[in-house]
Amino acid sequence: MENITFELSTAHQFGSAYFDYLALRKKFFVDNLGWTIPHNDSVEMDQYDNPLARYSLVLKDGKVIAGARAMSTMAHWGDHTYMLRDAHLGKLGTIPRMLDEEIADPKVWECTRLVISEDVKSMRERTTCLALILDGLVQMAEREGAETLISLSNLWLLRVLRKLGYDAALMCDPYVNADDGHKYAVMSIQTMPTLQELPRATHRPQHSAVHAPAV
Repeated sequence: MENITFELSTAHQFGSAYFDYLALRKKFFVDNLGWTIPHNDSVEMDQYDNPLARYSLVLKDGKVIAGARAMSTMAHWGDHTYMLRDAHLGKLGTIPRMLDEEIADPKVWECTRLVISEDVKSMRERTTCLALILDGLVQMAEREGAETLISLSNLWLLRVLRKLGYDAALMCDPYVNADDGHKYAVMSIQTMPTLQELPRATHRPQHSAVHAPAV
């Protein structure tokens, strides 16, 4: 397994990885969980997939098997900020107000759309995927001055984060998602792991051509 990180301006360096991540999201969140979010037959993509977003993906044998998205809580793109703040402002009908107050802090980033392929069967491999995703997110966030990640996630994530050595805590009471019936809550994650060194990518994947060569 290996980790790749990028934003929209550098996504082309990794061939179809970005599209494949959006397709993995569609399969998991729409097809499996039944979420009512923007999608077509191939991919799931929303207003937060914009030039302010950062991505951390995991590849195995060149195939995208996991990933997540993140952006600063200072983000503004058109009428939108980031997901939890927009929910706090009442802009998202599918997510209730979860935060006691708005967060707009360059030291805080939001992580969203965490997904691991159902083809990753063992708990060991799934934990490794999560470790690699977080490692990529942490490196990107720290380069831009962030110290904390926040995420509206399934409650199982809190236990795994602590197992990986992250200082993670709930920031609110859980709520039940109307689409899938699962419990979710906002959690904070300090960017530096405290117990172990996380596995890191050893190389970048081979770049793929994105257009025909000039004649």
